[in-house]
Amino acid sequence: MTVRVSSVLRAQAIYPFVRLEEARREVEARGVRVIDFGIGDPREPTDGRIRDALVEALPLTGGYPRTTGLPELREAIADWVSRRFGADVDPERQIVPTLGAKEAIFSLALLLVDRDAGKDTVVVTEPAYPVPGRGARFAHADIVALPLREDAGFLPDLDAVEADVWRRTAVVWVNYPNNPTCAVAPLSLYERLAEVAAEYELVVASDEAYSELWFDEPAHSALELGDLTGVLAFHSLSKRSSMTGYRSGFVAGDPELCDALRAFRPNVGTAPQEFVQRASVVAWSDEEHVERNRELYRRKRALLLDVLGRRGLRVAGSAATMFLWVAVPAGETSEGFAERLLEAGVLVTPGPYLGPSGAGYVRFALVPTEDVCAEAAERLETLL
Repeated sequence: MTVRVSSVLRAQAIYPFVRLEEARREVEARGVRVIDFGIGDPREPTDGRIRDALVEALPLTGGYPRTTGLPELREAIADWVSRRFGADVDPERQIVPTLGAKEAIFSLALLLVDRDAGKDTVVVTEPAYPVPGRGARFAHADIVALPLREDAGFLPDLDAVEADVWRRTAVVWVNYPNNPTCAVAPLSLYERLAEVAAEYELVVASDEAYSELWFDEPAHSALELGDLTGVLAFHSLSKRSSMTGYRSGFVAGDPELCDALRAFRPNVGTAPQEFVQRASVVAWSDEEHVERNRELYRRKRALLLDVLGRRGLRVAGSAATMFLWVAVPAGETSEGFAERLLEAGVLVTPGPYLGPSGAGYVRFALVPTEDVCAEAAERLETLL
């Protein structure tokens, strides 16, 4: 019997980070120890108070977790949003805890795309984290990609989108601080997006997973808009608190959209386990460990910026996130430069893996420990 799977799945290219893992294994099989700057998965330990809270909550856990999440968690999130962004969100109506951000980002198009109503399009940016676009494809949406160009500060040109495209759009995705370009967005971008949402009855979805990894000034959020009609912001503890394995995040914004999410999400069974939720209360309630994480990334960033600058490589983006967006040397391609680094045991992500506009760049994810980043700097000193 021939097993049939979704045509969308058959048409998908290999997930870019699977390709990186395969390349790393090939080089390691030849005896090279690889320093992995490829995937943005923090390798620093989660704060001890968060780990203790998880362990202490294990005896309290029983039954399926409620999709709405613990009231204590929603209250802790609302308090954090107020402290961080000066925004008042109702923990009952405007916050939905999620199993990290990825699953919520992927599934949003399933909730919002409605071909019968003429809302058949999802607008994304590129280069980008691929999940919003992949989720849109599984929802059988048409996808319009807005390029992020260095000469425009890696901000999308919303005015380049024709009115007919906006009329068909169900959701437009933005991600700031941006992965992979490290750009930060002014509040005016969110204000312009809100105007577009109101005019064309679409949803603004803002992936803000890196909002706490900034170096000069705190990053803005769509939650600062005040009127959150048609707006959803997606947050996660993965990067902020080095909790990728915990899978804990939230969506906040328009109460009617949050109502729709609460109606949709029981169908897919995605809610963090109760012990994870209780650990998350501790994480959202504390800023000390976040400040330590930010300082650690600042030191690792300085190590790499120093050697890249002295060796003549131009860093196109480093204002925020855990990444560096680096222009490749003249005469080299992104893939060729990444291959050259990998042969010497330094794994980076070629920009085109994240979208066509990534050509000419590579991405460093500053996730190895500080000591390993120092070792990588020594390797790059002789390699570049």
